[in-house]
This record gives sequence, structure tokens and C-alpha cells, in this order.
Amino acid sequence: MKETLKPTNPLETLSDILHDDMAATNKLILDRLQSDVPLIPKVASYLIAAGGKRIRPLLTLACGNVFKADKHKMYGLAASVEFIHSASLLHDDVVDESDERRGQPAANLVFGNHASVLVGDFLFARAFELMVETGKLRVLALLSEAARTITEGEVLQLVAKGRIDLSYETYLQIIAAKTSALFGAACASGPALAGADEETVKAFYDYGYALGMGFQLRDDVLDYTGNEEKRGKVPGDDFREGKITGPVILALEKGIEADFWQRVMIDKQQGKKDFARALDILGSNGLLEESEARAAKYADQAVQALAQTPNSPIKQTLCEIAHYAVNREA
Repeated sequence: MKETLKPTNPLETLSDILHDDMAATNKLILDRLQSDVPLIPKVASYLIAAGGKRIRPLLTLACGNVFKADKHKMYGLAASVEFIHSASLLHDDVVDESDERRGQPAANLVFGNHASVLVGDFLFARAFELMVETGKLRVLALLSEAARTITEGEVLQLVAKGRIDLSYETYLQIIAAKTSALFGAACASGPALAGADEETVKAFYDYGYALGMGFQLRDDVLDYTGNEEKRGKVPGDDFREGKITGPVILALEKGIEADFWQRVMIDKQQGKKDFARALDILGSNGLLEESEARAAKYADQAVQALAQTPNSPIKQTLCEIAHYAVNREA
């Protein structure tokens, strides 16, 4: 039986529980953005101050709190996670030639590609400084591996760009590297900081990894079905940019309207009614529903990963977040 969502957003519940910890982390993030080179904090603040859900550092704080990790080191760890994520976004937007990020012109459009890449490098360096300050090699290993994996995912996506024959398996490899690796490390690093055993650290990594997969697969669906008012962005961004995501790959693998997808995604010949047609194709053939079902399986995997870990109110909220992530409307 499909789990019924509670009306309350569990991410908001977690934010309320960890309000003071998140405030301290945000302060540290702003402090560590500073540099004697004025352009660096200007570019970095442009992206980070624009908002975003801050899910990854919130998860780091939550999982660390389960094991009563050292507060100040945990704040540094959470800031490090956010810096890695922000650096990857700056680089990603340059590679993808993106026009928009978080409801405003992308940093590469405002400041140029060179500045975006170099400030991304600065944020990576800051992240590693903060990791070293924890004094835990296990934490450094987790997050440095995540940073490497994100880069591998970017390269894999670059190689796959413009390929109509992109397999669903390869697509999962890309989102696993670009999204799930950091989700996993964000969740595992808190317990690792607190000295939890390897089995427990792996359980929290597996939770975050599966959560990230479900989260991204839900994003793929929302790009076609999402509500502009709730999401703060117009549906169809991926479609208009020619990004071949999960639902479209399922259509192609089933041989559904291959000529249409070739024209709009690869040849970039899109008419005013093509997004509506794409939505109809994906909806009428059950491909959005299939994508949602695949996302739901990852939510179940995330919950199962924590089954043998200590019970706590935060753990319960983490389990609720897993199901919320694949049913959310924004």
C-alpha cells in the first residue's frame, strides 16, 4: 500500500527542529564566502544568497544530531556540503550554457564563464578547508569522493549530450553521480564525524543516496507537470533546453514518437504547441506514472536503509522526507 503523506512538509518540520543549528551554519557559510578578492564573494553570494532549499546541509545537521556530533565541527561540515553543491552548480551552468538558476539569470550570464568557473574552484577549496578542520579523515574521504564523483557525472553527461540513444541505465548513472553521491555523503558525514561504526555510516549513506535518486526522478516529472506558482519556475525548462531526462528516455526506449523527440530535443526545432504535445505523449502512454513509480521505489529503499539504525524523532522525520521527496509538488 502506498504510504499516505502527512499534510505537513517534513522538510519544514526538520528545519524547525534544527533552526538554531541551521542559523549557525548559514552564518558560517556567509563568513567563509569572504575573500580579499572582491569579485569572489560577489559571485558566490549571488548564487548562495538566491536561496535554494539547503536540503543537503540540513540533512548533514540532522544525521549528525542523531549521534550528538560536535556542534561546531558539524556546522563546518554542513557548510562544506553546501559549498560543494554550490561549486558544482556554478560549473554545471557554464557547461550547460544555462540562462537561469533559482529564478534569476545564471551567474555565468551575469559575471561570465571565467569568473563562474574560478569562483566554483574557490568554493571547492573552502569546502576542503572546512573538512580538514573537522580533524576526521573519514569525513574527508566521504566528501572528497563525492566531489570527484560529481565531476565524473558532469563529464558523463557532457559525453552523452545530444545523444538520442541515451539509455535509461546511463541516465541513472549520471544522476547517481551528479545528485545522489552528495546526498549520500551529506547524510553519512554527520555520523562519521560522531564516530559511528562503518555499518551505521553506510546505512546513512545508502539513505541519502536513495533519497537523492528519488528526488531527481521526481524533479524530472515536475518539469513536465509542475505548478508554476508552487515551484517558482515555468514547467518545461528541461524540454525547452533539449535535456533528455527520464520520462523521455522511457519513451525512446519504447519506440514512442521517436521522430518527434528527434526534432524537438536534438534538432531543437520546437513550436509553440510542442511542449503540450510532449506532455500528452508522456501522460497518455503512462511514462510519467512509470517515472513516479521508479522514484517511489527509491523512497522505499531510503527508509529501509535506516531500518536497523537507532530510533529517534529525527530518524522518523528523515523517513517521512524520503516519501515526501517523491510526492512533492515543488
